[in-house]
Amino acid sequence: METTFTSERDAADQERMKKQQQAMVEVEKKQLKVMVAIDESERSVHALKWVLDHFFFSLSSSSAGEAAEAHESTQNHEQGMLILLHVQKPFVNYFLPTRPGIYATPVMLESVKKAQERNSAALLAPVLKLCKERQVKAEAMIVRGEPKEMICQTAEQICPTLLVVGSRDLGMIKRAVLGSVSDYCAHHAKCPILIVKPPK
Repeated sequence: METTFTSERDAADQERMKKQQQAMVEVEKKQLKVMVAIDESERSVHALKWVLDHFFFSLSSSSAGEAAEAHESTQNHEQGMLILLHVQKPFVNYFLPTRPGIYATPVMLESVKKAQERNSAALLAPVLKLCKERQVKAEAMIVRGEPKEMICQTAEQICPTLLVVGSRDLGMIKRAVLGSVSDYCAHHAKCPILIVKPPK
């Protein structure tokens, strides 16, 4: 009889702890604001998928009952927000060596700018769709400049809960020669940062 009573009490304690943990997760997710740097590489998409899998509900992978419960939860409690940041490299008006004194015209510059905007929109469309499929609130931001500097600068302005960047997994020599966006952000970002390594 004592054993039965103890088992019931343990089960009740575990159920209470489970509910407390769920409540804490809901509060954390309500306040969560994650900024993910998105570029043309697969590593940034992998980083986004990692964030979706580990920080936000995935209704698509739930059973019918769990999906209904999660959907009800997301109606009552906001999960948080994803900010997808894409940095356009600035167009450099190079001097043309074969024709001294000739520079790109304003019309050419405007054409390049519009092409960059189209490319950025095409790049962000599938990742925004992925977030929509997961029922995660997301917004895209496009800024112009040196990527590693603009990521840190934008993070400082927005103050996200977490900054997420993908890693190229460069070797020591390549990292020293080429520099690494993730290394730079790790040393200069003024918010918590998560570097997601590419899948092996």
